[in-house]
Amino acid sequence: MVPDGDRITVEDGQIQVPHRPIVPFIEGDGIGPDIWAATRSVVEAAVRKAYGGERQIAWMEVYAGEKANAKAGEWLPQETFDALSEFKVSIKGPLTTPVGGGIRSLNVTIRQVLDLYSCIRPVRWIRGVPSPMKEPEKLDVVIFRENTEDVYAGLEWASGTSEADKIRSFLIEEMGADIRQLSGIGIKPISPFGTKRHVAASIRYAIERNRSSVTLVHKGNIMKFTEGAFRDWGYEVAEEQFPDQTVAEAETWSGASTEGKILVKDRIADAMFQQVLLRPDEYDVLTTPNLNGDYISDACAAQVGGLGMAPGANVGDEIAVFEATHGTAPKYAGQDKVNPGSLILSAVMMLEHMEWNEAA
Repeated sequence: MVPDGDRITVEDGQIQVPHRPIVPFIEGDGIGPDIWAATRSVVEAAVRKAYGGERQIAWMEVYAGEKANAKAGEWLPQETFDALSEFKVSIKGPLTTPVGGGIRSLNVTIRQVLDLYSCIRPVRWIRGVPSPMKEPEKLDVVIFRENTEDVYAGLEWASGTSEADKIRSFLIEEMGADIRQLSGIGIKPISPFGTKRHVAASIRYAIERNRSSVTLVHKGNIMKFTEGAFRDWGYEVAEEQFPDQTVAEAETWSGASTEGKILVKDRIADAMFQQVLLRPDEYDVLTTPNLNGDYISDACAAQVGGLGMAPGANVGDEIAVFEATHGTAPKYAGQDKVNPGSLILSAVMMLEHMEWNEAA
């Protein structure tokens, strides 16, 4: 049921938020109800303190995961997609992600169906949080992970199936490939369109938030026509769409100044894992394809206290879904003992997105 409130709208790319916006929420599976209860109370208290009753969020529960399956026999009902799309801004707890056969990842499905093409994950240390690092405060990055392409596109076929055999035969007979029998096969699509809109979003973010650099993280030395192309298209975006606001690292080698500009550079993915450990203060916004971003965002989170403190947002042209970045931890469900920090910090990102900065 739609609560008493008004819809958030987007006009000419600008979000318009009423004083009583309707915001859908997905409670989540496992520990989801525990951390959502804590998050909701914190958000409501912050909004009250900031605006003294003049503004208030009208929460609307929508269903996904185990709760949706129990109620409607569907893991992701169409009504949920409709609500997330219609009301523009929403927040969700963790959802069950089965390994192996069965239903597809609900988190990935939401991102792809709603075309939430950039996953944004800020990672910085909060004083007092235990960390394995000697100087965790040196890491302060924002990871932009492409959300709709790469190996997460779901184009894969199981070992021994007729589909896998058909793909294997085509690659051997038509393309001269050498692929072992009974191989499972996956396809890794990375497009100019998907890459360029994602990189552009990361550069705009860096400009708006006064960040110093954008680093394209790729494995283009091996995957030249997918991740190598990601790198090349990323530089094209900077040069063509932001010529007055960016400077490429290679240009600085011949004397170009970075003053007042965003430095755009690139790093090989495996070397980047070393860099965030040894030289974290040299990096700011990290812009990645899908798989690299998944890896490096979790690795960076470990440096500042773990996924329990890592917020995240999935953002498209008009729709944004904010989420806890950790799993469902079902063995702790109902015990009120799990850190709700990830979802609370994701709610902070949501309030900032709504331009309710005083509450954030």
